[in-house]
Amino acid sequence: MSASRLEQLRAEVRARAENRPGVYRMRGPSGEVLYVGKSVKVRTRLLSYFRAQRGAKGAEIIGHAHGVEWDYEPSEFAALLQEFRLIKRWRPSFNVQHKRDNSFCFIKLTREPVPRLLVVGHVINDGAEYFGPLRGRQGATAAVRAVGDLLELRDCSSDTPMRLADQIELFRLKEDPRCMRGQVGRCLSPCAGGCTRTEYMVRVNQARDFLNGVTDQPLALLRERMSMASRRLQFEYAAELRDRAETLERVQAELLEIGQFVERLSFVYTVPGHDGEDRAYVIRRGSVRAESAAPRTPHERLALEATVGEVFERPEPAMIGLRAHEAQEVLLVARWFRLNPGELERTVPVAAFPARGPGLGAVEAPSPSGRGSG
Repeated sequence: MSASRLEQLRAEVRARAENRPGVYRMRGPSGEVLYVGKSVKVRTRLLSYFRAQRGAKGAEIIGHAHGVEWDYEPSEFAALLQEFRLIKRWRPSFNVQHKRDNSFCFIKLTREPVPRLLVVGHVINDGAEYFGPLRGRQGATAAVRAVGDLLELRDCSSDTPMRLADQIELFRLKEDPRCMRGQVGRCLSPCAGGCTRTEYMVRVNQARDFLNGVTDQPLALLRERMSMASRRLQFEYAAELRDRAETLERVQAELLEIGQFVERLSFVYTVPGHDGEDRAYVIRRGSVRAESAAPRTPHERLALEATVGEVFERPEPAMIGLRAHEAQEVLLVARWFRLNPGELERTVPVAAFPARGPGLGAVEAPSPSGRGSG
C-alpha cells in the first residue's frame, strides 16, 4: 500500500472511530473482505494496525487494505457473535479462526434398509442419526471400524445390492459374500443372505446404544477377545485389541461429555450494553436461538417469555446432531463462559420463565452456576 493511502485510512480512523465494542472489516481493492476482527475498543484496535512492525500479521493485513469499515456492538459478547457470523459468511483470506470446519466430524448411522456407520464432516437433513461433533477424524474412523467389526455391520457402498435371508426367493442358490470381511466372518453378509433384517437390526441397535452410552457391549466383546488372545500367547494381537478398546472408550466418553455439556448450556443470558443497550440472548444447547433488547416493561417481559417458550418447545433429538459451523458456535459460547465464569451469574434458568406452550413445561433447565456505523 502506498504511504498516502495508508495515511488516509489512518486519518479516517482517528477522525471517526470510537472506543466502543464492535466489529471491523478490512476490504481489498475490489471491495472484497480481507479480514474481520472484533474489539472492545474499536478505535484503539484499528490504530494499532498502523503501528504494526514490518512482517507482523497486522502490518500485512493493513498493507493489503484499501478500505476499513466498522460497526459498533452493544457489548463484547455481541461483538464476538457478530465476528463469528461474518467470518462464516465471507470466509476472509486473512482469517484462520472459525473457518476450518473440517476439524470436526460426526459418526453417522444411515437411514437405509440395512444401515451403515460412517464418519462425515457435517449433518444433513436426511433422516439419519448423527453423533458428535468429535475432534479428530482419525479417532472417529478407528472407532467406527472397531464397532463395525465387533458387531459385524456392513461397510460397503450404498448401492451394493442387499439379499437378506428373509428376502431370498424359494430355491435360490446360496450366494457368496461380496467382500472380504464377509468371507472371513467379520460381517453378517446381508448382501448374501447371511442374516435376516431382524438379526441385523439387533446389531444396529447395539451400535446405537453404545454411541448413546447406554451399553458397553462392543467393549465387552473386545475385552473377551483380548483375554482369549492372551491365553493363546497372541500378545501382539492382544495389544492391538487393547488399543481398539482404548479408542472406543475415548470416543464414547467424548460423546457423553459433549451431550452433558451442551445440555447445560441452556438459559437466558442478559448482557449489559453500551449506553444502556442491554441485550437478552436465548441460548439452547450452546447455540444462540434468539436475541432481543433486554425487557424493561411487563409487555417486553411477556414477549421474552413467549420467545423462550417458542425456542424450547421445539422438539430436538437427545443426540447431538449439529452442522460443523453450529458446533463451532457451541464451542465459542462455551469458551466465553469458561473465560468469563462470572457471566454465569447473569444467566436465568429456563424454568424461571412461565411455560408458554406444551413443550416448555417438560424442559429440564440447569441451574446457573446504541449501534453505530463507521
